[in-house]
Amino acid sequence: MQAADFFFYLFAALTIVPAIVVVFSRNLLYAAFSLLFTLSGVAALYALMGADFLAITQVLVYIGGILILILFGVMFTQRVYDVRAEAASFNRRRAMLIGIVVFATLWGTARSVPWPVGPPRALAPTTAGIGDLLLSRFLLPFEVVSVLLLVVLIGVVLVGKKEVEE
Repeated sequence: MQAADFFFYLFAALTIVPAIVVVFSRNLLYAAFSLLFTLSGVAALYALMGADFLAITQVLVYIGGILILILFGVMFTQRVYDVRAEAASFNRRRAMLIGIVVFATLWGTARSVPWPVGPPRALAPTTAGIGDLLLSRFLLPFEVVSVLLLVVLIGVVLVGKKEVEE
């Protein structure tokens, strides 16, 4: 077994085991912390595959932004309302059935697709290429999305301000 194979299986296990805890945990705080390890494992797998941009984006956006927002929401809700955050409406049989159907669908799709296999390529940074494309060939769509996000942000502030004033 090569070192790359060992690390792949290690990171895959460090991704799948916490994901199972996320799905089956009744405590939302435990589920959120398990989600931290799941998303970290996905970022490690991206880095192992040489997708450095995706790995950093995974860390910054999902772990740094969304997961921290979820954790603050869970912790503040428990403190303010003195409510124990649990998943009370949890139906294990229905979840297991849906999980088996999704797994069977993904497994069947993965087995039926002819995956091209070629010689391994040398890992090279991808961020410079993505940056060059965003600032040359895709500059107009990049700027349009930037302006659209700015308009959405201003709209959210205005809607939130009106609700506070009323």
